[in-house]
Amino acid sequence: PFQMLVADLDFSDYLGKLAIGRVANGIVKKNEQLVCIGEGNEEIALRASKVQVYEGFSMAEAEQIEPGEIMILAGIDNVRIGDTICTKVLPKALKRISVDEPTISMFFYTNNSPFAGQEGKLVQPNKIKDRLYKETLSNVSLQFEETMDADRFLVKGRGELQMAVLIETMRREGFELAVGRPEVIYKEENGERLEPIEHVYVDCEEGFLGIVSEKLSQRKGRMINLVNHGAGRVQVQFNIPSRGLIGYRNEFLTDTRGTGILNSYLSGYEPYRGDFPIRFTGSIVSDRQGKSIPYALFNLEPRGILFITAGERVYEGMILGEHNRDSDLNVNPCKEKKLTNHRASGKDENTVLTPIIPMTLERAIEFIREGEIVEVTPENIRLRKVLLSATGRHTARPPKA
Repeated sequence: PFQMLVADLDFSDYLGKLAIGRVANGIVKKNEQLVCIGEGNEEIALRASKVQVYEGFSMAEAEQIEPGEIMILAGIDNVRIGDTICTKVLPKALKRISVDEPTISMFFYTNNSPFAGQEGKLVQPNKIKDRLYKETLSNVSLQFEETMDADRFLVKGRGELQMAVLIETMRREGFELAVGRPEVIYKEENGERLEPIEHVYVDCEEGFLGIVSEKLSQRKGRMINLVNHGAGRVQVQFNIPSRGLIGYRNEFLTDTRGTGILNSYLSGYEPYRGDFPIRFTGSIVSDRQGKSIPYALFNLEPRGILFITAGERVYEGMILGEHNRDSDLNVNPCKEKKLTNHRASGKDENTVLTPIIPMTLERAIEFIREGEIVEVTPENIRLRKVLLSATGRHTARPPKA
């Protein structure tokens, strides 16, 4: 009898949810009566009104599908990965497959910055909500939840890279939104807090092993294996909390000068390993709205690493760079050089700014910490404070002990 295990899901605007899988046994014909066996052996009757197969990169309708072929079946609303689709005469479920639980969550916000609505065409909360819900229909590793706040949505996934791909896709579609820092999803078992642990494989040159081991140890990583084949490169394995990898991948590439390889997978849950600092530096924050001036930026360069160039629009609460110290610094990036009637003893030198590293979405998500979010528009990626007013941030700051 016909049996197919659902291994993937997709979504079509015209056909609805699509169940995709390899036909394990039997033959299925168009318009045949079938049954979908879900979790707990729950059965849903359906009819194979539209069956399709892959032909190259496109889908084509078929009258009959035989064992071994990849089949696409439309019209099943409640189907999930691991369900079995089989004949109505002899319904028998195949062994289920499971999808890894999400380990990372992020808040998505509607854009409420002073530049909101100027660069994108899709800014309304209901547009963002519908797009996120539609993504979960085809991307089974993502989960979407509404919150009490109509302008804020919770999205859960398997890592910050997966989130960055979704945000970049929405950005190219014309969405304007803001996103918060990725947070780890914890579990509670017998009154004890458990956190997801990643098994990390690192391949790097011998000279970079020290800095890599030091950075991962600071993030509560534990070395479990080291192999040196004598060819100038080493392979190291670590167990590290998932929160320890947030913001580390770009740092790893910088430390290894682009020659290192880092891969990881979820190995399980273990008791919470304790706190560690995510970032040792503060932010350089604009205290007013306007256009950045070369003279002002030149004088700010000794204070840290800047993210913007001259002539960019800024607003109060926008993050302009990374401060050298662990505190935030409010600055005026629009300050112009004062001119006088006195003749200068020497000629005015041309202001030459240090070239900046372009801010990518992944780098922005990894950089922000508590109280900061990333503003994403089709044209720009900006970092900003949740509370834009410097006075408001100072008032909300908890007093020092």
